[in-house]
Amino acid sequence: MEFSAKQIAEYIHGEIVGNEHATVHTFAKIEEGVPGAISFLSNPKYTHYIYTTQSTIVLVNKDFEPEQPVSATLIKVDNAYESLAQLLTLYEQNKPKKTGIDPLASIAPTAKIGKDVYIGPFACIEAGAEIGDNACIHPHVTVGSHVKIGSNTTLYPHVTIYQDCRIGNNCILHAGCVIGADGFGFAPSAEGYDKIPQIGIVVIEDNVEIGANTCVDRATMGATIIHKGVKLDNLIQIAHNVEIGSHTVMASQGGVAGSAKIGEWCVFAGQVGVAGHIKVGDRVTIGAQSGIPGNTKSGSTLMGYPAIDPKLFARSAVIYKKLPDMYEDMRRMQKELEELKKQLNK
Repeated sequence: MEFSAKQIAEYIHGEIVGNEHATVHTFAKIEEGVPGAISFLSNPKYTHYIYTTQSTIVLVNKDFEPEQPVSATLIKVDNAYESLAQLLTLYEQNKPKKTGIDPLASIAPTAKIGKDVYIGPFACIEAGAEIGDNACIHPHVTVGSHVKIGSNTTLYPHVTIYQDCRIGNNCILHAGCVIGADGFGFAPSAEGYDKIPQIGIVVIEDNVEIGANTCVDRATMGATIIHKGVKLDNLIQIAHNVEIGSHTVMASQGGVAGSAKIGEWCVFAGQVGVAGHIKVGDRVTIGAQSGIPGNTKSGSTLMGYPAIDPKLFARSAVIYKKLPDMYEDMRRMQKELEELKKQLNK
């Protein structure tokens, strides 16, 4: 596929500075630009690359003014990153799409398969499962009995959906993702720990994306719920009976303990841990490697363990780094005090 600067500008409502007939057929990072590629510039740290890039077209923010000649054709937009996302989405939508059922797939006679579905080799669709229209089930995916998969949803290789769970429309589950494994429920007894049967399900609403090797456990009773628009990175653990509010995003290696409730539009950086049976309000931002031991008010920004106000955390971090020197000073002062006592007692 090849597009001109004029076509691109019309699609993203941009202003052309340069050759409107310049054409591109691929994407590239601005520092790795090649002729025929389109790049973008939104972070000022990369501004110097715009003067050396070989890319044919570069998307820039409207307020960008070059300080020296630029060989690329520029398209000025309100937000270069958002405009790039629009173009990448268009590009992805126009890529050839797989359809059809591979003869090596295993599909139960009672499973219901929608229109224009792709099911790859060695995928397993168990009894009573329902697959929506235009779904894409890659090789080695397991869809358990009575699972419901919505339309336009993609399950990448080795995704496992346990029985009775529900996945909405327009979802993306990346490789190795496990939905509906038993929650970590055990009752202590004289002999050790007795397993508590986990008879609930997982409900994943529309437009959710879940990263590779992330696990969402089924509820003990009821449902573990991932609401619409949630984005979970790779290697995240969501425990039983957790509820994550709409449009919340969580970066890699985080964990949410059982029955915690996370609000809408929250942003969790990497390696955040959330204690069980607590409530995190809406639009809460949590810094990397933070621990959330208790309820959190809506609109909060927190960092550290236990998570506190970022300014207070920064001050604490400065003091923490000084502790070894402070300790040595204290030991020296103690010795001096002991010497002074000895002299006074003579």
